[in-house]
Amino acid sequence: MSNGLNALCEQVVGCRRCPRLVAWREEVATAKRSSFASEEYWGRPVPGFGDPGARIVVLGLAPAAHGGNRTGRVFTGDRSGDWLFRALHRAGLANQPTSTHRDDGLRLRDVYVTAAVRCAPPANRPTPVERDNCLPYFVGELGLLDRVRVIVCLGSFAWDAALRVMRDLGHASAPKPRFGHGAQARVGPYTLVGSYHPSQQNTFTGKLTQQMLDDVFSQALAEADRVS
Repeated sequence: MSNGLNALCEQVVGCRRCPRLVAWREEVATAKRSSFASEEYWGRPVPGFGDPGARIVVLGLAPAAHGGNRTGRVFTGDRSGDWLFRALHRAGLANQPTSTHRDDGLRLRDVYVTAAVRCAPPANRPTPVERDNCLPYFVGELGLLDRVRVIVCLGSFAWDAALRVMRDLGHASAPKPRFGHGAQARVGPYTLVGSYHPSQQNTFTGKLTQQMLDDVFSQALAEADRVS
């Protein structure tokens, strides 16, 4: 990872801007889930990770309380991550289909994975203020990931967060592009691609299938090739 991204990650990890999120992430890290009782939880904000030369960013909602908040790596160690990393592997964007902990050998190619909110929120619902406190970190990542042209937004929360960042960067879009699975919107130098979030609520009900997620990454790669 580049020096600039390393420095930004350190800023993220040290953040204490949101008292409610600080209290919750630390409470979860102390109480733990019984199945992970022997593990040391991360219990801090979770930075993004991936290829510094990435053309594609995957933007999620927030770390899971017993996923990223435990492992210290976004989407690692939870069911949503199981779906995501299998799809990235099938697309040739990851060297392995699983992600269980920070040092498990996972390497991403041409993709960087991050979240709109960096701390696990109670009930997986950040407040608007908490979201806005975190968005400058995503702005910083985009500034350092200068080859990125496609942002895959996992869920409507990530889609709206990305649009707010586009606005802050001076890339206005009117009317506001609507979220949907497979939705695509060109905003400034970036193309946003929407996907249903790979949460259990969506994958267990069949709202999101493996083929649907594969199609999104095929769409993202095709767009990255087109605009690069």
